[in-house]
Amino acid sequence: MTARCMVTTVWLVLAALLAVIPAAAADNAQERMTARVPAILKLKTAGVVGENNLGFLELRGSSREGADVVAAENQDRKAAYEVIARKTGASLEQVGKRMALKRVERAAAGEWVQMPDGRWTQK
Repeated sequence: MTARCMVTTVWLVLAALLAVIPAAAADNAQERMTARVPAILKLKTAGVVGENNLGFLELRGSSREGADVVAAENQDRKAAYEVIARKTGASLEQVGKRMALKRVERAAAGEWVQMPDGRWTQK
């Protein structure tokens, strides 16, 4: 998957998530998440972070590089998942797992993803 395709995919995922967040919160979350896309792509390309099977970014290995970006992204993802869970009647964990499956499908070649069984693999 090319960087451009990955950015497009991230935008689509963000749009889907933020479509259900109240307007004021969505604007702020969307801006923050959009601003982080280049940093996240850089960390994924370097193999520093991967997408875990709960729908969140996770640091890989002992490096703390990007920990602040990962924490901020996961905070916004959790808020979005909570809104989706309330609207759909699903649990936060169910929403996260569904999003994780979508992220695995959309991951670029070479990115680390955690499979539903807990095994990490490079796509």
